[in-house]
Amino acid sequence: QVQLVESGGGLVQPGGSLRLSCVASGASRIIWSRNVMAWYRQAPGKERELVAGVTNDGETNYFDTVKGRFTISRDNAKNAVYLQMNSLKSEDTAVYYCNLKVGAAFEVWGQGTLVTVSS
Repeated sequence: QVQLVESGGGLVQPGGSLRLSCVASGASRIIWSRNVMAWYRQAPGKERELVAGVTNDGETNYFDTVKGRFTISRDNAKNAVYLQMNSLKSEDTAVYYCNLKVGAAFEVWGQGTLVTVSS
C-alpha cells in the first residue's frame, strides 16, 4: 500500500515560515497521472479543512485564508508534495495532513505533522 510521510512541522513565531514535505512510498510513476495531492489541517476542536491542493498537471487551489501566504508544489519524479508557509499566524496552528487521491477508488492519508505558531 502507498504510504505518505510528512515532515517539516515544528514551532515557529508569528510571521515566520515553514516548509512541509510529503513523500509517497510504495507507488510507481503511474500514480502521478490523474491524481490530486493536497494538504489538510485540523486544529483542536475544529473540523479538518482543505488548505491547498495540486493536480498531477500542476494546477493549484487554495483555501481563502492562506491565499498569498502558502504555496503548494509537487515533484513527480520524487513522488513528493510540498507546502511553503510564509507569514504564519497563530490561527495556522494545527496538525497538517498530506493526502493523495487517485480517481474515485484510491485515497491515502499521512499521519500528520504538527505546526505550532506562537510567540
